[in-house]
Amino acid sequence: MPKKGRSSAESLAEASKSIVDFSGHGASLGAAGYRMASDHPENCEFLEEPGQYVAISPDKDGFESIMIGVAWDSITVEDSGLFGKWFKKTHKINIDLDIGCMYELKDGTRGSIQAFGEKFGSFDNPPFISLSGDDRTGDAKGHDEFLLVNGRKWDEIKRMLIYIYIYDGAPSWSEIKPQIVIDVPGEDDLYVTLSAHDDNLCLCAVGELESIRGGIKLTNCTEYFPGHEEMDRAFGYGLEWAEGQKS
Repeated sequence: MPKKGRSSAESLAEASKSIVDFSGHGASLGAAGYRMASDHPENCEFLEEPGQYVAISPDKDGFESIMIGVAWDSITVEDSGLFGKWFKKTHKINIDLDIGCMYELKDGTRGSIQAFGEKFGSFDNPPFISLSGDDRTGDAKGHDEFLLVNGRKWDEIKRMLIYIYIYDGAPSWSEIKPQIVIDVPGEDDLYVTLSAHDDNLCLCAVGELESIRGGIKLTNCTEYFPGHEEMDRAFGYGLEWAEGQKS
């Protein structure tokens, strides 16, 4: 837990550097996904409050690939030094923000997918969820890091909890205002937004997808945790975790 008397930024950094993973470590640089107010398409739906949900029914051929990405507001700061102040020069802060998920298949298999710990999953084989990679610094628009779900195998997935965590480079959730973006082909894009921010904790469970009668139920969770183990206990996935750090 964050120590009393420390700033939000210090507590966030301290918590994230003792973040838990399964084993080993990954050379993770973070996702790129800056957004602007004009980025949102007209045809989209927002889940803005915890407990809000939406249900999506498959067509006769089932679902296609489902992409789950993360986007956030960029942060610019004024350059230090005399010339920076005179000429109002600014630079963008690189943000090491990662996306991951815990999953449970209908055969009882459970696990987690995230770059930290090099758990990238598999699209064609169980768990039928894969992480695109983790080789960006957060300096471009778009989803350079995203989860891809094999929609043709959706019936074999029971549920998955989408979470995001800050490792380095961002002072607070309230400044970057992240959103999870879920792209189901043939449907309006779904945005899960965080209605509240806890800048003392580095990990946020954003939304849970459940397989119900072949369809998708997406619920806004928006709950913050000091680590993966605490989040796991809250949502009951029952995984084993070990401490680790990025290299």
